[in-house]
Amino acid sequence: MASSSEGEMVIDPIHQFQIFDLFGGEKLGFLSFTNSSLWMVIIFAAAIALFLIGSRGRAIVPSRLQSLAEVIYDFIRKMVRDVAGEEGLRYFPYIFTLFVFIAFANLLGLIPNSFTVTSHFAVTGALALTVFVTVTAIGFWKHGLHFLSFFVPQDAPLVLKPVLAVIEVIAYFVRPLSHSVRLGANMIAGHAILKVFAAFATSAAVYGLSGMTALVSGLSVAAMVPLFALELLVALVQAYIFVILTTIYLNDALHMH
Repeated sequence: MASSSEGEMVIDPIHQFQIFDLFGGEKLGFLSFTNSSLWMVIIFAAAIALFLIGSRGRAIVPSRLQSLAEVIYDFIRKMVRDVAGEEGLRYFPYIFTLFVFIAFANLLGLIPNSFTVTSHFAVTGALALTVFVTVTAIGFWKHGLHFLSFFVPQDAPLVLKPVLAVIEVIAYFVRPLSHSVRLGANMIAGHAILKVFAAFATSAAVYGLSGMTALVSGLSVAAMVPLFALELLVALVQAYIFVILTTIYLNDALHMH
């Protein structure tokens, strides 16, 4: 958001992350339908539409939507099998759902005047905490109390094992924090940079096309094209990083290594 105040341009790149009640409520309550809620509905609708339409015909010569749906499906399935083995494929639907939701949330958040739900740590934190609880439950369900041996390096000297065990436990419980912050921080940073460059690009409309203003505006427009392309890449890469870390954590729970 950019505005003019007493002859000076005011740029507020954080305004785009504000959550508000779509029905005009002054305070957000448990049942408030916010802009974040709306875009979550849009994300689910878009994802469901892609895979329903893409898989409807199941033609031997696939359409573009069918090809896209199949590429996403095969890509994530191969990643799960390579990282967590055949046993990990039991949990493929959960990991696939995570990837589709995060990828669609990141990509749709690049639409002008949209809302990026993954820019809020309430969302990324909930996803990461769900992964943490699920993986931990799988570890204890499969191995029982023997899962606790995961935190004790077997080849370490006996005198160092207690210290290393404490470090491993701390690192394990930090996982949800690093898992969520990585995704949220990347979305915030990228969108904020795009907003700043967009504000500079529109400065000519506020101050007129002359001198330094025209130069800054022109350079900003030129820079936004590669920046937007980079953000498209980041949106997909961050979704992939989130699910591959989830799969690595799942592999730890399944195979204890």
